[in-house]
Amino acid sequence: MPDAPTRRHIALALATALLVPLAAACGAKDTAGTGTGADTQGSPPAAPADLTVLAAASLTEVFKAVGAAYEDSHPGTKVTFSFAGSQALAAQVKQGAPADVLVTADTKTMDGLRKETNPTAVIAKNRLVIATAKGNPHRINEVKDLVDARLKVVLAAPEVPVGRYSKKVLDAQNLTVHPVSLEPNVRAVLSKVEWGEADAGLVYRTDVAAAKGKVTEVQIPDASNVVAQYPAATLKTTKNPGAATAFVSWLTTPPAQRIMLEAGFQSP
Repeated sequence: MPDAPTRRHIALALATALLVPLAAACGAKDTAGTGTGADTQGSPPAAPADLTVLAAASLTEVFKAVGAAYEDSHPGTKVTFSFAGSQALAAQVKQGAPADVLVTADTKTMDGLRKETNPTAVIAKNRLVIATAKGNPHRINEVKDLVDARLKVVLAAPEVPVGRYSKKVLDAQNLTVHPVSLEPNVRAVLSKVEWGEADAGLVYRTDVAAAKGKVTEVQIPDASNVVAQYPAATLKTTKNPGAATAFVSWLTTPPAQRIMLEAGFQSP
Protein backbone atom coordinates (compact mmCIF):
# COMPACT_ATOMS: atom_id res chain seq x y z
CA MET A 1 0.00 0.00 0.00
CA PRO A 2 1.49 3.45 -1.00
CA ASP A 3 2.67 5.70 1.82
CA ALA A 4 1.09 9.14 2.49
CA PRO A 5 3.51 11.23 0.32
CA THR A 6 3.01 8.85 -2.60
CA ARG A 7 -0.79 9.06 -2.31
CA ARG A 8 -0.54 12.88 -2.31
CA HIS A 9 1.55 12.83 -5.50
CA ILE A 10 -0.97 10.57 -7.25
CA ALA A 11 -3.89 12.82 -6.25
CA LEU A 12 -2.04 15.94 -7.49
CA ALA A 13 -1.31 14.29 -10.86
CA LEU A 14 -4.95 13.31 -11.34
CA ALA A 15 -6.17 16.82 -10.51
CA THR A 16 -3.73 18.36 -12.99
CA ALA A 17 -4.86 15.97 -15.76
CA LEU A 18 -8.48 17.00 -15.22
CA LEU A 19 -7.78 20.75 -15.15
CA VAL A 20 -5.77 20.93 -18.42
CA PRO A 21 -8.63 20.08 -20.87
CA LEU A 22 -11.05 22.25 -18.84
CA ALA A 23 -8.72 25.25 -19.16
CA ALA A 24 -8.33 24.62 -22.91
CA ALA A 25 -12.10 24.50 -23.36
CA CYS A 26 -12.54 27.76 -21.45
CA GLY A 27 -9.87 29.42 -23.55
CA ALA A 28 -11.56 28.33 -26.80
CA LYS A 29 -14.89 29.72 -25.58
CA ASP A 30 -13.33 33.06 -24.71
CA THR A 31 -11.70 33.33 -28.15
CA ALA A 32 -14.98 32.68 -29.99
CA GLY A 33 -16.80 35.10 -27.73
CA THR A 34 -14.48 37.97 -28.56
CA GLY A 35 -15.09 37.52 -32.30
CA THR A 36 -11.36 37.59 -33.02
CA GLY A 37 -10.88 35.65 -36.23
CA ALA A 38 -14.47 34.35 -36.07
CA ASP A 39 -18.04 35.45 -36.58
CA THR A 40 -20.75 35.48 -33.91
CA GLN A 41 -21.31 31.73 -34.39
CA GLY A 42 -17.63 31.01 -33.96
CA SER A 43 -17.05 29.99 -37.60
CA PRO A 44 -14.21 31.70 -39.51
CA PRO A 45 -15.16 34.61 -41.80
CA ALA A 46 -14.82 34.29 -45.56
CA ALA A 47 -11.26 34.94 -46.70
CA PRO A 48 -10.64 37.96 -48.96
CA ALA A 49 -11.01 37.12 -52.63
CA ASP A 50 -11.43 38.55 -56.11
CA LEU A 51 -15.10 38.05 -57.03
CA THR A 52 -16.67 38.25 -60.47
CA VAL A 53 -20.39 39.02 -60.44
CA LEU A 54 -22.60 38.64 -63.51
CA ALA A 55 -25.48 41.11 -63.08
CA ALA A 56 -28.54 42.28 -65.01
CA ALA A 57 -28.06 45.47 -67.02
CA SER A 58 -30.61 47.37 -64.90
CA LEU A 59 -28.29 46.99 -61.91
CA THR A 60 -25.37 48.80 -63.57
CA GLU A 61 -25.25 52.02 -61.53
CA VAL A 62 -26.51 50.71 -58.22
CA PHE A 63 -24.19 47.70 -58.15
CA LYS A 64 -21.17 49.91 -58.71
CA ALA A 65 -22.12 51.64 -55.45
CA VAL A 66 -22.91 48.30 -53.82
CA GLY A 67 -19.54 46.89 -54.85
CA ALA A 68 -17.65 49.89 -53.49
CA ALA A 69 -19.47 49.64 -50.16
CA TYR A 70 -18.78 45.92 -49.94
CA GLU A 71 -15.08 46.36 -50.62
CA ASP A 72 -14.89 49.07 -47.95
CA SER A 73 -16.42 46.77 -45.35
CA HIS A 74 -14.47 43.68 -46.49
CA PRO A 75 -10.80 44.72 -46.81
CA GLY A 76 -8.86 42.66 -49.30
CA THR A 77 -11.90 41.66 -51.35
CA LYS A 78 -12.33 43.02 -54.88
CA VAL A 79 -15.65 42.81 -56.71
CA THR A 80 -15.71 43.01 -60.53
CA PHE A 81 -19.06 43.23 -62.34
CA SER A 82 -20.09 42.16 -65.82
CA PHE A 83 -23.44 43.66 -66.85
CA ALA A 84 -25.70 42.40 -69.63
CA GLY A 85 -29.23 41.25 -70.32
CA SER A 86 -30.20 38.35 -68.06
CA GLN A 87 -30.62 36.00 -71.03
CA ALA A 88 -27.08 36.84 -72.19
CA LEU A 89 -25.74 36.20 -68.70
CA ALA A 90 -27.54 32.84 -68.61
CA ALA A 91 -25.86 31.87 -71.87
CA GLN A 92 -22.47 32.81 -70.43
CA VAL A 93 -23.09 30.65 -67.36
CA LYS A 94 -24.12 27.66 -69.47
CA GLN A 95 -20.94 28.10 -71.52
CA GLY A 96 -18.86 27.93 -68.35
CA ALA A 97 -17.86 31.59 -68.03
CA PRO A 98 -15.55 32.02 -65.02
CA ALA A 99 -17.64 33.84 -62.41
CA ASP A 100 -18.71 33.55 -58.79
CA VAL A 101 -22.17 35.13 -58.49
CA LEU A 102 -25.16 35.64 -60.79
CA VAL A 103 -27.94 38.22 -60.33
CA THR A 104 -30.78 38.27 -62.87
CA ALA A 105 -33.79 40.55 -63.34
CA ASP A 106 -36.32 37.72 -63.13
CA THR A 107 -36.81 34.37 -61.46
CA LYS A 108 -37.58 32.56 -64.72
CA THR A 109 -34.06 33.04 -66.04
CA MET A 110 -32.54 31.95 -62.75
CA ASP A 111 -34.83 28.92 -62.52
CA GLY A 112 -33.48 27.75 -65.85
CA LEU A 113 -29.99 27.55 -64.32
CA ARG A 114 -30.67 25.26 -61.37
CA LYS A 115 -27.93 22.86 -62.46
CA GLU A 116 -25.40 25.68 -62.50
CA THR A 117 -26.42 27.65 -59.40
CA ASN A 118 -26.80 27.18 -55.69
CA PRO A 119 -29.98 28.23 -53.81
CA THR A 120 -31.17 31.74 -54.67
CA ALA A 121 -32.22 34.78 -52.64
CA VAL A 122 -34.32 37.66 -53.97
CA ILE A 123 -32.35 40.81 -53.20
CA ALA A 124 -34.59 43.53 -54.71
CA LYS A 125 -37.76 44.30 -56.64
CA ASN A 126 -38.61 46.81 -59.36
CA ARG A 127 -41.54 48.11 -61.43
CA LEU A 128 -42.08 49.21 -65.00
CA VAL A 129 -42.61 52.77 -66.19
CA ILE A 130 -42.91 54.44 -69.58
CA ALA A 131 -39.80 56.38 -70.57
CA THR A 132 -40.53 59.20 -73.01
CA ALA A 133 -38.41 61.80 -74.73
CA LYS A 134 -37.45 64.59 -72.35
CA GLY A 135 -40.47 66.73 -71.53
CA ASN A 136 -42.88 64.11 -72.92
CA PRO A 137 -43.59 66.10 -76.13
CA HIS A 138 -46.15 63.57 -77.38
CA ARG A 139 -48.18 63.80 -74.16
CA ILE A 140 -48.10 60.11 -73.37
CA ASN A 141 -50.10 59.58 -70.17
CA GLU A 142 -50.76 55.85 -69.94
CA VAL A 143 -49.87 52.51 -71.46
CA LYS A 144 -52.74 52.50 -73.95
CA ASP A 145 -51.30 55.64 -75.57
CA LEU A 146 -48.43 53.49 -76.87
CA VAL A 147 -50.69 51.86 -79.48
CA ASP A 148 -50.76 55.12 -81.45
CA ALA A 149 -49.26 54.26 -84.84
CA ARG A 150 -47.72 57.73 -85.07
CA LEU A 151 -45.44 56.97 -82.12
CA LYS A 152 -42.08 55.26 -82.39
CA VAL A 153 -42.15 52.81 -79.51
CA VAL A 154 -39.25 50.54 -78.62
CA LEU A 155 -39.48 47.43 -76.43
CA ALA A 156 -37.10 44.76 -75.18
CA ALA A 157 -37.09 41.41 -76.95
CA PRO A 158 -39.55 38.85 -75.52
CA GLU A 159 -36.75 36.60 -74.23
CA VAL A 160 -35.41 39.46 -72.09
CA PRO A 161 -36.91 39.83 -68.58
CA VAL A 162 -38.12 43.39 -69.14
CA GLY A 163 -39.55 42.26 -72.48
CA ARG A 164 -41.55 39.54 -70.74
CA TYR A 165 -42.72 41.99 -68.08
CA SER A 166 -43.73 44.46 -70.79
CA LYS A 167 -45.75 41.80 -72.59
CA LYS A 168 -47.61 41.01 -69.37
CA VAL A 169 -48.52 44.67 -68.90
CA LEU A 170 -49.72 45.03 -72.50
CA ASP A 171 -51.57 41.70 -72.57
CA ALA A 172 -53.39 42.51 -69.33
CA GLN A 173 -54.99 45.48 -71.12
CA ASN A 174 -55.41 43.67 -74.45
CA LEU A 175 -53.08 46.16 -76.11
CA THR A 176 -51.03 45.54 -79.24
CA VAL A 177 -47.96 47.70 -79.78
CA HIS A 178 -45.84 47.52 -82.92
CA PRO A 179 -42.33 48.48 -81.79
CA VAL A 180 -39.83 49.98 -84.17
CA SER A 181 -37.21 47.69 -82.65
CA LEU A 182 -36.78 44.92 -80.07
CA GLU A 183 -33.70 45.44 -77.93
CA PRO A 184 -31.39 42.94 -76.15
CA ASN A 185 -31.67 44.59 -72.73
CA VAL A 186 -33.43 47.37 -70.88
CA ARG A 187 -30.54 49.82 -71.19
CA ALA A 188 -30.70 49.54 -74.97
CA VAL A 189 -34.40 50.47 -74.78
CA LEU A 190 -33.58 53.46 -72.62
CA SER A 191 -30.77 54.57 -74.94
CA LYS A 192 -33.09 54.59 -77.96
CA VAL A 193 -35.38 57.01 -76.13
CA GLU A 194 -32.47 59.12 -74.84
CA TRP A 195 -30.99 59.51 -78.32
CA GLY A 196 -34.30 60.42 -79.94
CA GLU A 197 -34.52 57.21 -81.95
CA ALA A 198 -37.80 56.37 -80.20
CA ASP A 199 -40.59 58.40 -78.63
CA ALA A 200 -41.20 56.00 -75.77
CA GLY A 201 -40.28 52.63 -74.31
CA LEU A 202 -41.09 50.40 -71.36
CA VAL A 203 -38.24 50.25 -68.83
CA TYR A 204 -37.74 49.89 -65.09
CA ARG A 205 -38.33 52.92 -62.90
CA THR A 206 -34.71 52.71 -61.74
CA ASP A 207 -33.50 53.10 -65.33
CA VAL A 208 -35.27 56.45 -65.65
CA ALA A 209 -33.70 57.51 -62.36
CA ALA A 210 -30.28 56.51 -63.67
CA ALA A 211 -30.85 58.61 -66.81
CA LYS A 212 -30.80 61.73 -64.60
CA GLY A 213 -33.28 63.90 -66.46
CA LYS A 214 -32.45 62.79 -70.00
CA VAL A 215 -35.87 61.16 -70.32
CA THR A 216 -39.26 61.70 -68.67
CA GLU A 217 -41.05 59.08 -66.59
CA VAL A 218 -44.72 58.23 -66.97
CA GLN A 219 -45.85 55.99 -64.14
CA ILE A 220 -47.93 52.86 -64.58
CA PRO A 221 -50.49 52.30 -61.78
CA ASP A 222 -49.75 49.31 -59.54
CA ALA A 223 -53.02 47.66 -60.55
CA SER A 224 -51.81 47.58 -64.16
CA ASN A 225 -48.16 46.94 -63.41
CA VAL A 226 -45.93 43.96 -62.64
CA VAL A 227 -43.31 43.39 -59.98
CA ALA A 228 -39.85 42.46 -61.21
CA GLN A 229 -37.82 40.29 -58.85
CA TYR A 230 -34.01 40.11 -58.76
CA PRO A 231 -32.68 36.75 -57.50
CA ALA A 232 -29.01 36.26 -56.68
CA ALA A 233 -27.08 33.00 -56.40
CA THR A 234 -23.56 31.70 -56.21
CA LEU A 235 -22.38 29.57 -59.11
CA LYS A 236 -21.43 25.96 -58.46
CA THR A 237 -18.22 26.51 -60.42
CA THR A 238 -16.99 29.36 -58.22
CA LYS A 239 -13.46 29.01 -56.93
CA ASN A 240 -14.35 31.24 -53.97
CA PRO A 241 -17.47 29.64 -52.44
CA GLY A 242 -17.06 31.24 -49.02
CA ALA A 243 -16.52 34.77 -50.33
CA ALA A 244 -19.26 34.38 -52.96
CA THR A 245 -21.78 33.20 -50.36
CA ALA A 246 -20.81 36.08 -48.06
CA PHE A 247 -21.42 38.60 -50.86
CA VAL A 248 -24.87 37.22 -51.73
CA SER A 249 -25.83 37.22 -48.05
CA TRP A 250 -24.62 40.81 -47.65
CA LEU A 251 -26.91 41.99 -50.46
CA THR A 252 -29.91 41.51 -48.15
CA THR A 253 -28.39 43.38 -45.19
CA PRO A 254 -29.45 46.93 -44.18
CA PRO A 255 -26.33 48.65 -45.63
CA ALA A 256 -26.86 47.08 -49.05
CA GLN A 257 -30.61 47.57 -48.97
CA ARG A 258 -30.21 51.28 -48.20
CA ILE A 259 -28.17 51.69 -51.38
CA MET A 260 -30.76 49.78 -53.39
CA LEU A 261 -33.66 51.79 -51.98
CA GLU A 262 -31.91 55.09 -52.68
CA ALA A 263 -31.59 54.02 -56.32
CA GLY A 264 -35.33 53.39 -56.54
CA PHE A 265 -35.45 49.63 -56.06
CA GLN A 266 -37.92 48.05 -53.66
CA SER A 267 -37.12 45.76 -50.74
CA PRO A 268 -37.31 42.02 -51.54
